[in-house]
Amino acid sequence: MKTVLVTGGAGFIGGCFVRRLVKSGRARAVNLDKLTYAGNLDSLASVLDDPLHTFVEGDVAEPSTLDSVFDQYRPDAVVHFAAESHVDRSIDGPIEFVRTNVFGTFHLLNAALAYWQRLPQADQAAWRFLHVSTDEVYGSLGNTGRFTEDSPYAPNSPYSASKAAADHFARAYYQTYRLPVVTTNCSNNYGPYQFPEKLIPLMILNALEGKPLPVYGDGQNVRDWIYVEDHCEGIEQALHNGRIGETYNLGGDAERTNLEVVRTICQLIDELRPDLPHNPASELITFVKDRPGHDRRYAIDSSKALHELGWRPKHDFDAGLRETVRWYLANAQWIQRVTTGVYRRERLGLLNTNVG
Repeated sequence: MKTVLVTGGAGFIGGCFVRRLVKSGRARAVNLDKLTYAGNLDSLASVLDDPLHTFVEGDVAEPSTLDSVFDQYRPDAVVHFAAESHVDRSIDGPIEFVRTNVFGTFHLLNAALAYWQRLPQADQAAWRFLHVSTDEVYGSLGNTGRFTEDSPYAPNSPYSASKAAADHFARAYYQTYRLPVVTTNCSNNYGPYQFPEKLIPLMILNALEGKPLPVYGDGQNVRDWIYVEDHCEGIEQALHNGRIGETYNLGGDAERTNLEVVRTICQLIDELRPDLPHNPASELITFVKDRPGHDRRYAIDSSKALHELGWRPKHDFDAGLRETVRWYLANAQWIQRVTTGVYRRERLGLLNTNVG
């Protein structure tokens, strides 16, 4: 039985990957997560007590924690999700993004290298480090074209700058030490269990509650959207079949303006919750001042992943968004716990664990 160390496995994308890995029965997941505001074990309820899942609360920026995890669990691979990921938060407080995304990745690479170098040669050849990144490291596109793996880096926010630095460290550890690193860069993810500060879950919940739906600038910023299950399948393919030292871009082939996404969510809320007193939800749309350094357009060319890995997204955006809205409508308890901080207070022993 193989063992995969998954960092950030209690977050949105990492949690999806852990659930898929454990339910497949193909490997044991050692899940290292700091359990910050965006990570919680409620999202792993279906696998939390599975014998193939081991949770370790810890920080990728703490070298002693990493050394202990490698020594105790002896992973056959690392899949590195752990990151601060919200652009707005990076503008308000960039230091945490540098600490987690840059220093955390650096310390993880160092610990992985020391462990990998101690392995027998045959085990070294089979070992992998999969570094998960974002299309935001490439900056902003014009009206045409798509990012490829050869696109120059041009990060425009503290978040994307921190991820770009992490990417460069991952590449350097392959080039300098031959650590078997594979990198993936993805477009915007959406789906169940996403923390409601991101665009899609925020708009769903605000529309349900009759709150304003804030849209930056003119709403014409374009994003390419990928359903989280498709993204995790692409990561699995890159982990098992990707060429060492290579980067694979994973996109959903679903470009939409932010305003189009919000309007589609409004239509779904009106359809699925016609009882709401504030319908139509589109009347809640409010244009707000654009954020600094707001990239105008992202789009990813996934042809390398298609040709080399045989991967392509399976979810149509409209169908995936409908599925996502339905999930949020059906999981009010999860939403209440993550948005009110109940989960975090329970972890601190301040509330009975039966509080919903």
